[in-house]
Amino acid sequence: MIWGWLRRAWRMVPAFITAFLLALAVWVSAVTANDPNEEAVYPRPIPITVVGKDPNLILSPEDLNSVTLTLRAPRSLWNSLINEPDAVRAVVDLTGLAPGTYAVPVQIQIGLRPVRVVSYTPKTVTVNLERLENREMPVKLVVNGTPAAGYSADPPQLNRTTVIVSGPQSQVQKVAEVEAVLDISGASESLTRTLALQALDANGNLVSGLTLVPDRVTVSVSIRQRFGYRNVVVKVVLQGQVASGYRLTNIAVFPPVITVFSEDPQSVTDLPGYIETVPVDITNAKDDLDVLVPLNLPPGISVVGDQTQVLVRVGVAAIESSVTLPNLRVEVSGLAPGYAATVSPEALTVILSGPVALLDRLQPGDVRVVVNVQDLPPGTHQVTPVVEILLSDLRVESIQPETVEVVITRSTAATSTRRP
Repeated sequence: MIWGWLRRAWRMVPAFITAFLLALAVWVSAVTANDPNEEAVYPRPIPITVVGKDPNLILSPEDLNSVTLTLRAPRSLWNSLINEPDAVRAVVDLTGLAPGTYAVPVQIQIGLRPVRVVSYTPKTVTVNLERLENREMPVKLVVNGTPAAGYSADPPQLNRTTVIVSGPQSQVQKVAEVEAVLDISGASESLTRTLALQALDANGNLVSGLTLVPDRVTVSVSIRQRFGYRNVVVKVVLQGQVASGYRLTNIAVFPPVITVFSEDPQSVTDLPGYIETVPVDITNAKDDLDVLVPLNLPPGISVVGDQTQVLVRVGVAAIESSVTLPNLRVEVSGLAPGYAATVSPEALTVILSGPVALLDRLQPGDVRVVVNVQDLPPGTHQVTPVVEILLSDLRVESIQPETVEVVITRSTAATSTRRP
């Protein structure tokens, strides 16, 4: 009886399988209809990740190009494929590889399902594995330039004298020296600089692809003034007085500090800290002065360099004040024939400013207040008066009131009539 039941069940297996496959096909069709597959190029290149590399070997980053690929995936997965950082990876496995050059296959790893890789490029990359080398090398300091005249530089002091050069063996072997460059041109005081280090070959060319530890050094140099030399300021000596009504605004000298020298160092030490110029005559000066003036050097003292004169700049300006002119009558200009104009108010108050010497010379006719009514039609107008000053360099500070009323009317002068 049991055997009969088993034979009947066995005969029904094909029907069950057929039914399952039909159901699966219907389900796949329904799912595909609701979430169709889309084939597209992945929107950004995938960087290649290296795994399995011997830590004692080094690989040039230039050997690893990015991978571009085309994927086929349901529409609902594309957003996750694009936005999840590790959803798509390109990997090359260097496990067990010794130094040398290899063509290594690129493996595409997809972290989501169901996704199919349609195509990708490149499928292989050529890598050059080199042994990692570390070499300790001395730091060579190159000093360019010389200190300012009258100064000397002590030997430079570095915070460290060696550096570790690390990188591919072939590149490290090219390094002939590790160099830092210090410029002390014109230095007149001690200095401290942090300098970048460069790995150079035997021809002085930069060797790339290397790591320097550290990549910078700190250099200190003491700059000292030589015996018999001294920096002193320049003191300008003036002679005379500027013109009446004028004043000094500024006195400057270029250069303000000079370096002097003497074969008798004591005479330099005895200087008061400054050197005077020969007197600069400013008698009756009314404008700025720019003059080259010799220095009044004590016997046995000379200036370092070719400089024998200094530029002295003296600023001269007029002493200014102001004056109030009340009751200046307003004059009318531009009035057309046959018309009359009435101004209100008839007189204004004007405040002028400028050099005292010019204000003292003002005469009654030197200042006029004028309103121009040219092209104005008959009627009442508000007009801004203009102050005319015959003396230059005087300025109008205020006019009160700022506008006047002008009434323009036709003239009522009588006309004669001839009878026949």
